[in-house]
Amino acid sequence: MKTTKILRRTMLGAAASMALMGGALAQSFPTKPISLVVPFAAGGPTDVVARSLAAVMTTHLGQPVVVENKIGAGGTISANHVAKSAPDGYTLLIHHNGMATAPALYRKLPFAPLQDFEYISQVVDVPMTLIGRKDLPANNLKELVPYLKANAEKINVAHAGLGAVSHLCSLLFRQALGTDFQTVPFNGTAPALNALLGSQVDLLCDQTTNTTSHIKAGTVKMYGVTTLNRIPAMPDQATMDEQGMKGFQMVVWHGVYAPKGTPAAVIDKLNGAVRAGLNNAAFQARMKDLGADVVPEAKRTPQGLKTWLQAETDRLGGVIRSAGTYAD
Repeated sequence: MKTTKILRRTMLGAAASMALMGGALAQSFPTKPISLVVPFAAGGPTDVVARSLAAVMTTHLGQPVVVENKIGAGGTISANHVAKSAPDGYTLLIHHNGMATAPALYRKLPFAPLQDFEYISQVVDVPMTLIGRKDLPANNLKELVPYLKANAEKINVAHAGLGAVSHLCSLLFRQALGTDFQTVPFNGTAPALNALLGSQVDLLCDQTTNTTSHIKAGTVKMYGVTTLNRIPAMPDQATMDEQGMKGFQMVVWHGVYAPKGTPAAVIDKLNGAVRAGLNNAAFQARMKDLGADVVPEAKRTPQGLKTWLQAETDRLGGVIRSAGTYAD
C-alpha cells in the first residue's frame, strides 16, 4: 500500500512538472522560425494557401513561419516527417484531403493520421467542378447521366494521379452514377486539363482555381459544382446535389497539424495565430481570388479539425475501398 501511494505521488509530480514545462514553453514560444511543411510542389494550390497563411501567422507570432516543400508519395513523406519531428511547435504540417485518404490508399503507412498528430485548425475549402470536353454531346448533368450510362465503355475521365482529389471526385461520381467508366491518370492537374481541352478525354473533376476561367470562357462544358451550395464565383452554376445527385460533396479542404505531444498551451497559441490569419482582410481577399472559402468559426478549433478528419476518413476511405484502389 505504501509503495502504491509513493508511485502515485511520483506520477502526479511528474505530470505537474510536465504541465509547468509546457506552460513555460508556451509563454516564450516562439523564439525561432517555425517550419510549415507542404506536401506538394511550390506554386500549387496548397502551396499558395500555405504561403499566404504563413505570411499572416508571421506577423501575429513575431517569428518567421517558413514554408518548406517536401513532395512525394501523395503527401505521405511530408506527413511522416512532421509526425516524427520534435513536439515543440516548430514543425507544422498543412495538408488537404490526403490526410483522410492515406489510411485506405496505402497498405503500409508509416504514420497514423488520427493518432500521430495534434490538431490546430482547418483553414480553407476549395470547391470543385465537374467539367467536360467542349464537344461532348450532353449539355447539362440531366443529359450527361443517361449519355454516360449508354456509353460507359467509351468514356474516359481524367484525374491528376492515384489518390489525388480529382481522382477521388471521379470515384465518388462513378459511385453516385452506379455506372463504371475508365479513369485516366495524368502526372498532375495541368496535363489532365490540357488533355480535356484537346478533347483527348471526356470529363475531369477539378478545383475552381483551375477551371473557373475555362468555364467562363466556354472552352469546356460545365456539369455541376461539387459543394452543397452554389459558389459566389459562379452563382449561375448549379450544384450536383440540386441537380439530383443528393449529398454529392467534394471539396479540397486544408488543415494545420503538429506532432503528437506538442503542449496544449503551444497548440492554443498556434491556433490563435491561424485564427488571426483567417480573419486578416488581405488573406481573405487572396483566398477569394483563388476561389477558396475561408472556413467558418466552428471549423477553426482543434476539435473541429479532428471531427472533420474522422468523418472524411470514414467517408472517403469507404469510396477508395469499394473501388479497390491502392497506391502500393
